[in-house]
Amino acid sequence: MKRNIEMTECPVRTILDNICGKWAILILDALGNNGTMRFNQISKSLGDISQKMLTVTLRSLETDGIISRKMYPEIPPRVEYELTCLGHDLLPNVRIMINWAESNKHQILDSRQKCRQVS
Repeated sequence: MKRNIEMTECPVRTILDNICGKWAILILDALGNNGTMRFNQISKSLGDISQKMLTVTLRSLETDGIISRKMYPEIPPRVEYELTCLGHDLLPNVRIMINWAESNKHQILDSRQKCRQVS
């Protein structure tokens, strides 16, 4: 059966947009490696992500049920994020993509360099 993921309102397309983004994959990996994390812990583990981008990506993953957000009524407020069952189910595939990128990074970087030289 042929899948049509080119349709404008295709749910699979929007799901893939949310879970395959640069930051989403790294956030999922961080939560998979560390378990429950707070916003600043996630931010520090990723390094160069802006607070806005982290907030947007976390909300997107939460909306899709991939991660959960728990807010504690404390001062200062404490918010924790963790993978849901759906997130844990996705994690092996995320790690496959990360491992593939790690294994092929030199070849890809060489290819990018060659393309820049031709341009």
